[in-house]
Amino acid sequence: MKLLKDKTALITGASRGIGKGIAVEFAKQGANVAFTFNASVEAAKELEKELESYGVKAKGYQSNAAIFDAAQELVKEVLADFGSLQILINNAGITKDNLLMRISEEDFDKVIEVNLKSVFNLTKAVIRPMMKQREGSIINMSSVVGVKGNAGQTNYAASKAGILGFTKSVALELGSRNIRCNAIAPGFIETEMTAKLDQNTVDEWRKAIPLKRGGSPEDVANACIFLASDLSGYITGQTLNVDGGMLT
Repeated sequence: MKLLKDKTALITGASRGIGKGIAVEFAKQGANVAFTFNASVEAAKELEKELESYGVKAKGYQSNAAIFDAAQELVKEVLADFGSLQILINNAGITKDNLLMRISEEDFDKVIEVNLKSVFNLTKAVIRPMMKQREGSIINMSSVVGVKGNAGQTNYAASKAGILGFTKSVALELGSRNIRCNAIAPGFIETEMTAKLDQNTVDEWRKAIPLKRGGSPEDVANACIFLASDLSGYITGQTLNVDGGMLT
């Protein structure tokens, strides 16, 4: 049985890493997938083909979720192309790490804009259609850093912690319309980005995790499948830590 059959999902920032992992696993579970990407048209076309190979409809949109009007336009296009939208995954995010003494105002603002404002933009764009159909699952990608903080990441931690408060508030506002809103806080997830890190550093991180390994994009995607599907029909306003026990 496919858990997301006949549902349509919009996933932001899905051309690589965690977002791509979510898109692929959603397609395997029967979801039609609309996804956004920033720059790589070629990677987006390849992902479209891969998703379609699972017998679902898929389309990539070059869109900047941090721009309010672009987000509204994106949702209009997705609804026109797919007919309905049951799932939103706010996954787009960036880092511009530095110690607070050295961080520039520009780098602080940019991270808040891309990581937090984009969640507001997209959520605001989907709530009317979701309210009309009286069904929706919104999943916001936070981070363990948003839960516990991290030196050298004040901007990132603030943006990801902000997502947690936003998620709880949306859950309270929209619960009566059968729209659920939850957050996922991934820990150390091994992607193309972490592959560039020093191997010794990565090994030290793995050792410090109770499950003794980094997570995979599929680990996060599986949590998203649960929160997007009817299996979690009575769960809203929650933060699910997908971190191998890091915050235990």
